[in-house]
Amino acid sequence: MSTLPPCPQCASAYTYEDGAQLVCPECGHEWSADAAAASDDERVIKDANGNLLQDGDTVTVIKDLKVKGSSLVVKVGTKVKNIRLVDGDHDIDCRIDGIGAMKLKSEFVRKA
Repeated sequence: MSTLPPCPQCASAYTYEDGAQLVCPECGHEWSADAAAASDDERVIKDANGNLLQDGDTVTVIKDLKVKGSSLVVKVGTKVKNIRLVDGDHDIDCRIDGIGAMKLKSEFVRKA
């Protein structure tokens, strides 16, 4: 069984070594073996301005966001305190006053 890490782009398990590089035969992505060892399970989530977000940060909404299944709207400038970062399409779990628990995309917030 191979002990090589899966491809960071397509998550294929069929990676192989080519000198100092690791190669994915399915998508053709190449990356260095040293970088793969250093970045094991590091999740980097950035806001709309490129600032690094962490659990517990306070962010501000930069665009009016419609709440799916409701007539409510999260207005521009709404402050969201104590965010929690999660994996998935919507990478922020939070609670917004007057609305409740929500999932937000990091591209629609900026660090406060």
